[in-house]
Amino acid sequence: MASPEQIAQWMRREVAAAGARGLVVGLSGGVDSAVVARLCQIAMPDGVVAMLMPCHSDPLDEQHARLAAEHFRLPLVRADLSVAYDQLVGALQAALASVPGAAARQSDADPRSRLPLANAKPRLRMASLYFVANRLNYLVAGTGNRSELAIGYFTKYGDGGADLLPLGRMLKSEVVAFARLLGVPSPIVEKPPSAGLWLGQTDEGEMGFRYAELEAYLTEGPEAVAPAVAMKIERLVRASEHKRALPRMPDPDRRPEAL
Repeated sequence: MASPEQIAQWMRREVAAAGARGLVVGLSGGVDSAVVARLCQIAMPDGVVAMLMPCHSDPLDEQHARLAAEHFRLPLVRADLSVAYDQLVGALQAALASVPGAAARQSDADPRSRLPLANAKPRLRMASLYFVANRLNYLVAGTGNRSELAIGYFTKYGDGGADLLPLGRMLKSEVVAFARLLGVPSPIVEKPPSAGLWLGQTDEGEMGFRYAELEAYLTEGPEAVAPAVAMKIERLVRASEHKRALPRMPDPDRRPEAL
């Protein structure tokens, strides 16, 4: 595993290659974003901005985000997206009401409606990060790690939208080890991982298996976990292939079929 300084050097090279001036990162209150924020600070001491973007969020997440920013003395800006989120969702639900078919008329109580509502939050945060990055000529540093990327545990064009993924080669356990090495405050390191999609949501509860099981699968193979867990992981990998690739395009070598 690379050292913090090696990753920071890579980040500096990427910023220079893009002709950018710095890095912006969203602070969620979790361990991944705290580690990325500190790496951004090491890479660009005079060119880093951390963004706090609550959106009907758990107050503890903001408390931990502020704890990380204060601990590392990071420049922190706050944009409450709750009102913008409510207006966006209201406009979209009003538009969907005119679409024929039962699927377009799901109520918020329908479990199938919860995910689109939850995914709108990271997508709104992505747009906010890129607004700030564009204004400052910065790059957006994402917080995804190898464990999450492997199974598509991120929102497409949401928290998956970034210019750099400093933790993209690290398993979750390696991120936690990095956090301890970098001095991330223990309340952040020790709390259960959560994407903050809704109150009480946890990563492992939503995935249906533990990070340790996922890492055993990724490093040792399917035989290292229970068959049921291996099947869940493989199903998630297949279903999320589109998240790790560019949008599909027609094959240039195939002739269009005759109409």
